[in-house]
Amino acid sequence: MVTTAKRLDIIEEYYFSSKLREVRQLASEGKPIINMGIGSPDLQPSQAVIDAVVLAMQDENAHQYQSYQGLPELRQGMADFYKNNYGVVLNPANEILPLMGSKEGIMHVSLAFLNEGDQVLIPNPGYPTYTSVTNLVGAVPVYYDLKENNNWEPDFEALEQLDLSKVKIMWIGYPHMPTGARGSLDLFSRLVAFAKKNNILLVNDNPYSFVLNDNPMSLLQVDGAKDVVLELNSLSKTFNMAGWRVGMLLGNAACIDAVLKVKSNMDSGMFYGIQKGAIEALKSDKTWFESMNAIYRKRRILTEQLAEKLGCKVYKEGVGLFVWAKLPDGITSAEKFIDEILYDKSIFITPGTIFGSNGEGYIRFALCVKEEKVQEAILRIIN
Repeated sequence: MVTTAKRLDIIEEYYFSSKLREVRQLASEGKPIINMGIGSPDLQPSQAVIDAVVLAMQDENAHQYQSYQGLPELRQGMADFYKNNYGVVLNPANEILPLMGSKEGIMHVSLAFLNEGDQVLIPNPGYPTYTSVTNLVGAVPVYYDLKENNNWEPDFEALEQLDLSKVKIMWIGYPHMPTGARGSLDLFSRLVAFAKKNNILLVNDNPYSFVLNDNPMSLLQVDGAKDVVLELNSLSKTFNMAGWRVGMLLGNAACIDAVLKVKSNMDSGMFYGIQKGAIEALKSDKTWFESMNAIYRKRRILTEQLAEKLGCKVYKEGVGLFVWAKLPDGITSAEKFIDEILYDKSIFITPGTIFGSNGEGYIRFALCVKEEKVQEAILRIIN
């Protein structure tokens, strides 16, 4: 048998890939599973978006290979979206790169900038893909703490005490996943200054800024940010297009060009119809965000009630697509806690440990379940 690459020795299968197999198996055995674990929106894109895709299918260019940089009108739509919603001006010709989902951008950025042995600052807790991709490219993860007593923000004194000589990239993401911490422009300014001082590429992962958040922000709003910043964004959560795989990378033109060298060797362009749908989605006005948030607000209220019925303490300041909650006093294992609920009550919740050691003692609920299902989950817990 052909042996696998050594890089696979230091990564594991993505948690949700393996755990959801177990959840599906339980469902196939007749268990009435309520899945509150994964942040895959159950709501639909707007009808205008769907109509744009249907219409595009008849275009004579629809089924050809597409540009590695995406349609010019898609990049213009992304530029307009950033200007209208964040007040950030970007050149669609060289400061924007459409992606097949922002997750692939994590790999592209890492391949473009990291050599074997380079170090990467990764938030703890944070998105597990930062670590797995860092390991895949032969770089070294260096974790920095985010803790509740500091509002899930970096401790800059602790960061400055690290040996930063080998650090090439720092990953951040606000609104923060998994906790929902909002961040602030003051925090962003401090992060940009830190990156400039230490010659670090600062990459902000920003897919949640419109979900239950009355003040969407971009790291690129900071003066001079483009010198050291790239930002990832996505249509997955904002426009209920997770399965469409539409993301974007924005910021420093030279960095965008470097990432394009990687991307152009890994795909043959995004499907034309999806690009047309994305263009339409990016035109959405505030009524779209208000209508989505009206739904998510009701779900959050119920999900907080569910967490409290479990004896958990909810992080009330959180925004985004999740509810982050601290386990009851005396409970030491998040994974054991959620497995007991899965097997006894057929409710799947994410343990905080998959996001890093600072996630121990916490669990995360996704707001991607209809109100009646959350109410049903509450009844299962109290009965």
